[in-house]
Amino acid sequence: MKRAATLPALACLLVATAAAPAASSAPAAGSAAAAAAQRDRRPATLLDEVPRRGVLRVCTTGDYRPFSYRDPATGDYRGVDIDMARDLAKSLDATPRYVPTTWSGLVGDLTAGRCDIGMGGVSITLARARSVAFSEPTRTDGKTPVVRCADQDAYRTLDQIDRPGVRVVVNPGGTNEQFARAHVKRATLTVHPDNTTIFDEIIAGRQDVMMTDASETRYQAKIHPELCAVHPDQPFTFSEKAYALPRGDAQFTAYVNQWVHLATHDGTYRRYEDAWMK
Repeated sequence: MKRAATLPALACLLVATAAAPAASSAPAAGSAAAAAAQRDRRPATLLDEVPRRGVLRVCTTGDYRPFSYRDPATGDYRGVDIDMARDLAKSLDATPRYVPTTWSGLVGDLTAGRCDIGMGGVSITLARARSVAFSEPTRTDGKTPVVRCADQDAYRTLDQIDRPGVRVVVNPGGTNEQFARAHVKRATLTVHPDNTTIFDEIIAGRQDVMMTDASETRYQAKIHPELCAVHPDQPFTFSEKAYALPRGDAQFTAYVNQWVHLATHDGTYRRYEDAWMK
């Protein structure tokens, strides 16, 4: 009787032992499934999202020729960076969709996800770089005066500009206003809300000088014979223009960097800029 009782107990032990490897393999299978689920939860990159969507959303002000200009009659956008936006979208199997923004609202619109990239003569600044990433630069630039040609010798230095009686005009919300407020203390500073008509104020004699990027002064002097760019080859400051990108999307930033690098070395960017500047 004692031996008969022992046999069922031994059988149970053997069954438990045989089942042990299967039980120990269950956590491994579960870990693999958990890892796969974790990979699926990784934040998407715009490098995948834009081609899937078929649209590249471009925040741009549309008021800064030669880089970005929105025709008020047609609503169409034109400019150096509009051409570049079209090329970037095409490289991603997408089409560009332009999202209107302002200089004061550009960073906020990008960080809020209302667009995928900010384009249109955007200057790199440390303040902006705290909130957004920047691509490789497309060109160098700097603040310099644009005035009536008859007055170009009168406004060559900041001391000549910042004098009582001198009327300085600036557009709001961007690096032009920041520079003007930092350096204009004695002259009269007027903020003009429309950057597309601000140069008419100087031509009409209502304002004397505007300090903006040398690239813009050259372009405005080209289309307005009354205006002259003052020492655009030796501006007061150094800056670089680039494209603003969402912070934290390393894959998309790397792709845009490579695209900019190619465009600025194979003649693409220069060709677009020459079409506007020459």
